Amino acid sequence: MSKLIRNHDFLSNRGGKLFVENVSAEKLAAKFGTPVYAYSELRIRENARRVKSALAFTPEISRGLIRSELFYAVKANNNLSILSILRNENLGADAAGPAEIELAQRAGFPKNKILYSGVFHSDEELKFGLKSGVAVNVDSLSAAKRLLKFGKPPLFSMRVNPGITGGKIRGLIFAGSDAKFGESVANVLQGYRLAKKAGVKKLGLHMMTGSCILDENYFAAAAEKLLAIAGAIRKKIGIKFEFIDIGGGLGIPYRLNEKILDVEKAVKLTVKVFAAGVAKFDLGNPKLLLEPGRFLVGDAGVLLTRIQTIKPKTPRQARGKAFVGVDAGMQTLLRPALYGAWHEILFAGNLNAKAVKKVSIVGPICENTDQLARDRLLPKLAEGDLLAILDTGAYGFGMSSNYNTRARPAEVLVSGGKAEIIREREGLKEIIGRQRVPNRLKK
Repeated sequence: MSKLIRNHDFLSNRGGKLFVENVSAEKLAAKFGTPVYAYSELRIRENARRVKSALAFTPEISRGLIRSELFYAVKANNNLSILSILRNENLGADAAGPAEIELAQRAGFPKNKILYSGVFHSDEELKFGLKSGVAVNVDSLSAAKRLLKFGKPPLFSMRVNPGITGGKIRGLIFAGSDAKFGESVANVLQGYRLAKKAGVKKLGLHMMTGSCILDENYFAAAAEKLLAIAGAIRKKIGIKFEFIDIGGGLGIPYRLNEKILDVEKAVKLTVKVFAAGVAKFDLGNPKLLLEPGRFLVGDAGVLLTRIQTIKPKTPRQARGKAFVGVDAGMQTLLRPALYGAWHEILFAGNLNAKAVKKVSIVGPICENTDQLARDRLLPKLAEGDLLAILDTGAYGFGMSSNYNTRARPAEVLVSGGKAEIIREREGLKEIIGRQRVPNRLKK
């Protein structure tokens, strides 16, 4: 047995065959069909414990000077089994909408460990948040006014747009002048004045500026900016915060040549800046909140897909590329089509085979953007071979769809030598079962 790839200790090469923990990829594909998402429970727990340990061993937190808590971003992967693992690891849940609040509650997260943090809230969504009894974080002055008209949440928070951005993928930048997220400092101030007048006792402050960031210094810089904003709010209207949430953004490397985030260094720098800012601006004893999603589950997922059709390169004709058609497509994994995201792809049946040919890995969808990898150097492949697409634990299934009337795939949790289905593959009943035809059209 040999270690397969950096940052993926749960994957192994056993005689050229890919194993997920102690289960072969071929057995997973044979038992559950393809395409199928397989997740390593061990890796998810390791990721959660690594961030928790990084926080716990900082001098400021170990000496009790600063409090901290992790909230998992449910949007990254909303499977109830994965939520249950992270609840078991004593994380909170960051919910983007009513359904995610409901999922978090079904997974066993207590109300005081759920933060409702949607954007462009409707009245119905705000009322749902209030009825659920969870902390509500709004991203606009409009939502603040409407929420407080409907009632008082146990904790009220606002998302500020601090004007700084992070992340190399344009589609994953969530702050700055071109971002729809968060409010101006002036409008945030007005929102807190309204909350104070309404008698809300517990307040939070939130930001989220970017995703998949690999620069350890960035998080401390972002925290410093947010604490200065918190200090200005405190000075002007005399409030203190129950928590200050610097968001998520802890990144994972998708390419082999990308650096690996030193999460211990990133956390250590951030906590140091946070403690200094709390003292400098007389902020009391707010809890430092982090809400990672991708970092916890992203590299724990593998998408297994089988080759259906190969079209060789035909240089004398219009089509001058070689295409390898698989049973997963943009309806299964949207990230490559949506913003050109890169995922490493392995020949699961012969990991020792030498990469010899450039091919494009494409799916069955009637769009030319349905390309999971373009001009990728891979071994010689044949129809029926199994491929493994790495780092698909976050924003994989969650962004899947029924486009071209295709079924969503199954999800499997691997723990040691055991693989269990945690979401059944869709069938025609799930795809068309909710449609209704008026009687007049049945004639």
